[in-house]
Amino acid sequence: MDRRHNGGVSSSDFVSLPSVDRNDVAGSLRDALVSAEFTADGLLELLGASAYAALARSETVPALRATRGERPLETLVRLFLLQQPAPRERVAEVLPLDACLESGWLRTVGGDAVAASVDVRPYGGPEGEDWFIVSDLGCAVGGAGGIGSSEEGVVLGVGGASTTLAGITVRTPVGSALDLGTGSGIQALHAARHATRVTATDLNPRALHMTALTLALSGVQEAELREGSLYEPVGDATYDLVVSNPPFVISPLLPAGSRLTYRDGGMSGDDLCRSVVQGAGEHLNDGGYAQFLANWQHVEGEEWAERLRSWVPRGCDAWIVQREVQDVAQYAELWLRDAGDHRGDPAEYAARYDAWLDEFEARKVRAVGFGWITLRKTAAEEPSIVVEEWPHPVEQPLGDTVRAHFERVDWLRAHDDAALLGAHFKLAGEVVQEQVGLPGAEDPEHVVLRQGRGMRRATKVDTVGAGFAGVCDGSLSAGTILDAIAQLMGEDPVSLRDRTPAQIRTLVEQGFLEPFTPVD
Repeated sequence: MDRRHNGGVSSSDFVSLPSVDRNDVAGSLRDALVSAEFTADGLLELLGASAYAALARSETVPALRATRGERPLETLVRLFLLQQPAPRERVAEVLPLDACLESGWLRTVGGDAVAASVDVRPYGGPEGEDWFIVSDLGCAVGGAGGIGSSEEGVVLGVGGASTTLAGITVRTPVGSALDLGTGSGIQALHAARHATRVTATDLNPRALHMTALTLALSGVQEAELREGSLYEPVGDATYDLVVSNPPFVISPLLPAGSRLTYRDGGMSGDDLCRSVVQGAGEHLNDGGYAQFLANWQHVEGEEWAERLRSWVPRGCDAWIVQREVQDVAQYAELWLRDAGDHRGDPAEYAARYDAWLDEFEARKVRAVGFGWITLRKTAAEEPSIVVEEWPHPVEQPLGDTVRAHFERVDWLRAHDDAALLGAHFKLAGEVVQEQVGLPGAEDPEHVVLRQGRGMRRATKVDTVGAGFAGVCDGSLSAGTILDAIAQLMGEDPVSLRDRTPAQIRTLVEQGFLEPFTPVD
């Protein structure tokens, strides 16, 4: 592991960070935490659903009420999640106290009490692993204190954006993975499960230190840590997987020292997100994936989808999903509150709000989109670029759904209409049909197919499409099914074969139908 950042960043508002040179202490601390059931499941059982949910809203009173006893788990919750000092004697019964004080995980306050030096939040891995996310005090997103510091280099813990990216990431075994802008190391932690080698970069050396602590306390392999902006720290290296939850907030250009590194990229508009996406093509191995969260501008007189298409690097397939759109006023308010500006002087808040709106007006930005961008390196002559809006609920994790999307892209690219009609298909699992029309009407106005898993899509189909999907069990070819439908409907089978492949392609592309190879 790169050890250049063991000392962290000195700041009057920052507590000194634990050493990353004492993995033996991190291991002993981990064992003690797990033994005391300071885990995601243990917290839920102790606090109950109400108090647990309240922590996600930065409300601590229910958790304080639930931890008034002296059980080891109650002591740990107050110490690491609620950042309450605890008596030395009580902590010594639960943790290796002297080692934690010596290595910096704990610090002495007053004469007979100790306090945490960092925010430690239990985090359940996808296979039930007991992991821990380390961040600055009060900055475990969804934790007790909310954003506890306005320091430029403050490091946040796990939040909704982090878990969303972790959920959509393709998790096939790979040789190498890059976590670009690692923060507290959440994506590197997930990648350690299925990547032989993990590299994590960040412009903020304090974030690299937190990542090292997160990995050590979670008991996973070390990562190669590199400091620098965007792809500069990795040179021309290539990877099988690139993931990034970058500082995507579209904020006014702020002077050094007044930005929040975790969210303000320091570039104009959405240029940082564009740079991250465009740069990925040169750092992917063949067949490799790059997956990002991003914000993008909706500019007057420009189609947002075309803006994003222009970001896709050459030689890459892309699937881009817009999940949410906010008008510029909503967007400014969201991030002003994120920084705590609304709690300060009203005149200063108004001036900052005005500055955000000035920036948007100057660039003719009317709204800001948020969503997911997935790239896959391909040798295809004509890459597939799908840009869509899907604000509806989905079922996480979606990594397998993302991988299946690109597998279907490959299949469709390799099959022209004649080959498609000769292929066999199966209706995907948990697809239901809905008929929409007036009560008592003989025929529905339209038919909707709806998925119960993954993206949970819904799509309108005509009578032929509904009938075709309904009998797809893999036993008959598409052409044979269409011929039977033509006979039932009294239609010309040649005409039906000519006009239906486009609808079948859409059903395959969206995952309603799955190509199937029958067993002889």
